[in-house]
Amino acid sequence: MEVLREKVEEEEEAEREEAAERAEWARTEKMMRPVEVRKEETTLTQEMLRDLEKKLSEIQIPISAELPAFTKDTIDISKLPVSYKTNTPKEEHLLQVADNFSRQYSHLCPDRVPLFLHPLNECEVPKFVSTTLRPTLMPYPELYNWDSCAQFVSDFLTMVPLPDPLKPTVQKEEKVLPKKYTIRPPRDLCSRFEQEQEVKKQQEIRAQEKKQLREEEERLMEAEKAKPDALHGLRVHSWVLVLSGKREVPENFFIDAFTGHSYSTQDEHFLGIESLWNHKNYWINMQDCWNCCKDLIFDLGDPVRWEYMLLGTDKSQLSLTEEDDSGINDEDDVENLGKEDEDKSFDMPHSWVEQIEISPEAFETRCPNGKKVIQYKRAKLEKWAPYLNSNGLVSRLTTYEDLECTNILEIKEWYQNREDMLELKHINKTTDLKIDYFKPGHPHALRVHSYKSMQPEMDRVIEFYETARVDGLIKREETASTMTEYYQGRPDFLSYRHANFRPRVKKLALSSAESNPRPIVKITEQFFRNPAKPAEEDVAERVFLLAEERIQLRYHCRDDHITASKREFLRRTEVDSKGNRIIMTPDMCISFEVEPMEHTKKLLYQYEAMMHLKREEKLSRHQVWESELEVLEILKLREEEEAAHMLTISIYDTKRNEKSKEYREAMERVMHEEHLRQVETQLDYLAPFLAQLPPGEKLTRWQAVRLKDECLSDFKQRLINKANLIQARFEKETQELQKKQQWYQENQVTLTPEDEDLYLSYCSQAMFRIRILEQRLNRHKELAPLKYLALEEKLYKDPRLGELQKIFA
Repeated sequence: MEVLREKVEEEEEAEREEAAERAEWARTEKMMRPVEVRKEETTLTQEMLRDLEKKLSEIQIPISAELPAFTKDTIDISKLPVSYKTNTPKEEHLLQVADNFSRQYSHLCPDRVPLFLHPLNECEVPKFVSTTLRPTLMPYPELYNWDSCAQFVSDFLTMVPLPDPLKPTVQKEEKVLPKKYTIRPPRDLCSRFEQEQEVKKQQEIRAQEKKQLREEEERLMEAEKAKPDALHGLRVHSWVLVLSGKREVPENFFIDAFTGHSYSTQDEHFLGIESLWNHKNYWINMQDCWNCCKDLIFDLGDPVRWEYMLLGTDKSQLSLTEEDDSGINDEDDVENLGKEDEDKSFDMPHSWVEQIEISPEAFETRCPNGKKVIQYKRAKLEKWAPYLNSNGLVSRLTTYEDLECTNILEIKEWYQNREDMLELKHINKTTDLKIDYFKPGHPHALRVHSYKSMQPEMDRVIEFYETARVDGLIKREETASTMTEYYQGRPDFLSYRHANFRPRVKKLALSSAESNPRPIVKITEQFFRNPAKPAEEDVAERVFLLAEERIQLRYHCRDDHITASKREFLRRTEVDSKGNRIIMTPDMCISFEVEPMEHTKKLLYQYEAMMHLKREEKLSRHQVWESELEVLEILKLREEEEAAHMLTISIYDTKRNEKSKEYREAMERVMHEEHLRQVETQLDYLAPFLAQLPPGEKLTRWQAVRLKDECLSDFKQRLINKANLIQARFEKETQELQKKQQWYQENQVTLTPEDEDLYLSYCSQAMFRIRILEQRLNRHKELAPLKYLALEEKLYKDPRLGELQKIFA
C-alpha cells in the first residue's frame, strides 16, 4: 500500500489540515469525504517503519458495542460444503491483509465509517466480500443483457429494512436467558364500577383521538411531500456499478438491485460512495463527494482517486496523458517498479460459494414460491409466476386513497398467455369503470374495451385494430340511446356514423337487438374528401331523419369557397293512400348551391339522387343493425372467455403441453420398439439358414438337425478364418520387421542420424503391432471354444428348433 511510503511528519501535518477541513464541512454536509492525502515517492528508514508499525498496531477500529442483530434464516448447515464452514490458509492470509488495510484506513481517515470487508456468512465464518462473488455463465439468453438480468434479480429479492439504517447488519446469536425464579401474579382488587367508568372514559378519549388523528392526517398530507429526512445521506445502501468499455457499454451507470432500474452516475439520489469491490479487488473512494456522485471519476487504475487493497490482481489501467506517459519511459524505473511489486503481490483466493444453478422451473418461477408482494406508499404491487394463476394473472397494482391502504382507488392487472389476448385490465373503483386492453390476435380484433357493465345497450367504448378488420372500423361508442362508429381506410371514404335510437316497444318476451331491434330515429354519416369527385358533388355529411322522412346532404367546401352546398330531400312513399304512383315534384328537394348548375335543377336528376339515397338509407339501417348484433356477440364471447380464461401453451413446453407430451411419448415408444426389432434381427443367427426353407413351414426333426449342424459348422469356419487372418497379419509384420533389420545391418555404416531415428521409430511401432496381434491371437484361441459351446446351447434352447429337444429328451 502506497501510504507506507509517506513520511510520518508529512502524514501528521496532512492529517491536521484534513481534520480542520472536515470539522468545517461536517456542520453543513454529512456525506463529505476527506480530502485525499498527497502521496509522494520517498524512502523510509527502518526506525521510521518500526515506529509507523507500532502506531498502526495500536489503532482500534471503531465498532459499536451493540451491533444490530437480525434473526437468522433456518439453514441446514450440515449440508453445506466445507468451504462455507472453514477458511483456507490463503483466505486467512487475506483476512489478515484486510485487517491491516482497515487499520491503516482508520488511521488516515478516522472520521469515515468502518469498511465493510469481511462479514459473517451462514456458518458464522468471516469471509472477504470479494470472495462471495463467483461469475457464472447461465444457459438463459434473458440473463445476457443487464436489463433482463437486473429484473430477474429484483423479482427474486425481497427488501427488508435494516434494524439500524446507519449500519449493515451483523449476524448475532439470539440468547434466551433461562428464568430461574417466577413471581406469582397478584390478585385483582380493582372495582368493576371503576373499570366500567374507565372504559367509557377511554372510549371518549379514543373518539377524540380519532378525530384529532383525522385532522392531523389531513394536515400531514399537505406537508407530506416537503417533510425533511433526519437521516438524509446517512443510510447504508449497496448497488451495482457498470463501467463503460466492455460489451459496447457507452457510459457508466448504476443499477438498483431491488428495483432493477438503471440510473445515471449524475443522479442526485446517489449521495456518495465509500467503496467498490468485485471478484478481483477492493477499492476505497478517496474523492470528495460534496456534489454527490456527479464529479466522481471512475478510473479504478488511478491510486490517488481509488485506493486498492490487493496489488497483484488485475485492475483497470490508469488513463495517462501524453505528458504523464513521457515521464515513465525510463527502463530502469520500470524494472525497479516490477521488482518492488513482485514481493507485495497477492492474488484474490477462489470464491468459496458454490456455482449458481438455476433450473428452468426456478427461472420461470422468478419470485420465491412464485409470488411476491411489494408495499409502497398508498400502493401495493403483487407479482406471480407465469401459469401459477389459472387466469394468467402475473402482476397486480393496487392504489389506495389513504395511508392505511383500506380504500381502493384503482386496480391494474397484467396477464400473460391468455387465449383471448387479454393483456391489461384497469378497474377504477371510484367510477366503476373497467378498461380491458388486448394484444393483436383476438377473434374480433379487439384492442381496448371500456365499460361499466357487461349488459347490452349500456355505456361502453370498444376500440379495434383497424388493419385486422375488412370494414376499417377503429372505434365504437355505445350508450343507451346512441351508437357512434369511427372508420378509416374504407373505399367509400366513410369516416363516421352516428345512430340515435328511441325506446323500443315493450313486449312480453325478453327484448334483444336480434328479435326486437331498437327503433332508429336518426343516422348521421360523415365522409372523407374523395379527390376523384368535384367538391360540389362529393358528400361530406349525410343525415337520415327516419322519423321525419327527410334526408339532408352537405357537400365538401372547395378551397376557394367559404360556404358549402346543401341539399334536403323529403322522402315520401312511392304510392299514396289510393294506390296512385306519386310523381317527383320540385318541392320535394330543397337545395342551396354555391354555384348553381343546370343539370342539378332537373327533376330527373333529383329523382335519381333520391332513389340512390333511399337505397343508401336501407343499407345504413342494416349496417347499424349488424353493429348491434356484433356488440351482443362480443359481449357473449367476453363472458365466455372470462369464465373459461383458457391459457395458451407453447408446443415446446413439454411440461404443460399434454398433447405434445403424449405425442412425444408415443414416438419414443415406437422408436424403442423399432430399436428392439432391429436388435433382434441383427442377432438372429438362424435367419440366413431359415431363409433357404419355405416360409411358414414347420421344421421336421431331420431339418432341425441339419440346420443346427450347418449353423455350428458356419460359426466354426468363421472362427478359423478369423484366427488365420490374425496369424497372417502377425507373420506379415514379423517378416517386414526382419527385412528392415537386415537392411539396417547392411547399411548401418552409411546411415545418417535422421535415418537411424526413422529406423528406431519404425521398429518401435512394428513391435507394438506385433505384440498387439499376438495378444489378440492368444485371446481368440481362448475364447473360440467358449463361444462355440455358447452358440450350441442357444441352438438347443431356440424354440424354432423344438425337434432337437425331443431328440435329447
